[in-house]
Amino acid sequence: MGKLFFYVALALVLVSGVIFAPEHAGLAIHPMDQFTVTPLFGGDHIAWYTPTNVTLWMFLAVVAIFALLVIGSSSRSIVPSRGQSVAELAYGFIYKMVEDVAGKDAVKFFPYIITLFMFIVTSNFLGLIPMSFTTTSHFAVTGVLAVVVFVAITLTGFILHGAHFLGLFWVSSAPLALRPVLALIEVISYFVRPVSLCIRLAGNIMAGHAVLKVFAGFAGALGFASFLPIFAISAFYALEVLVAFIQAYVFTILTCVYLKDALHPSH
Repeated sequence: MGKLFFYVALALVLVSGVIFAPEHAGLAIHPMDQFTVTPLFGGDHIAWYTPTNVTLWMFLAVVAIFALLVIGSSSRSIVPSRGQSVAELAYGFIYKMVEDVAGKDAVKFFPYIITLFMFIVTSNFLGLIPMSFTTTSHFAVTGVLAVVVFVAITLTGFILHGAHFLGLFWVSSAPLALRPVLALIEVISYFVRPVSLCIRLAGNIMAGHAVLKVFAGFAGALGFASFLPIFAISAFYALEVLVAFIQAYVFTILTCVYLKDALHPSH
């Protein structure tokens, strides 16, 4: 049965390649056009208050999160529905991550961390819908998320520990002669944190979507042989689904690691 399904799918791809073959071969899709920010209501000028496609898809991400976590789990049934099961799974997954990585005293920051995770993972998955816009592929979006995490954690460290928070940069277990050098390295690595969070998320999402568009362009240019890049697109799309979750997970777990440093700053 599996072989039959494979051959039928292959036949359909071949036929579609013949029917929809372009008259003139060429790259039909420009990979970076999908990241262009455009106003929703026409025009070319974009001000800070202009509704854009970024605004729209961020709003849709918030609506999707609200539908899943609030509406989907509102019944609180003993036998949960699919939506309630997914909401409970996400809740338990992030709660355990915060508790295991940052400690029990970090649980009070759980609402912020689950909000951060759900926004990133939902935006990533929405960006996989054909003709959609991936907000997390823009450094302006991921940069704001990273800076908010950095500022919140730094303020938390100073509020809880005062000047003792600076002990995070002083490696007391190292030889005395090396401590100033290590302190400088620690300070630099600390301020690089928001940059790495921002670039890691946006860079991975942008690269994956660009590669998908490149394969799609090959499919449009090859005509009869378009089934080859189509198979590559299918395989890479499955990888992109995994990357969408992993990047949200990495961003969140690093936030928990940084939070642990703020709660327990001494080396």
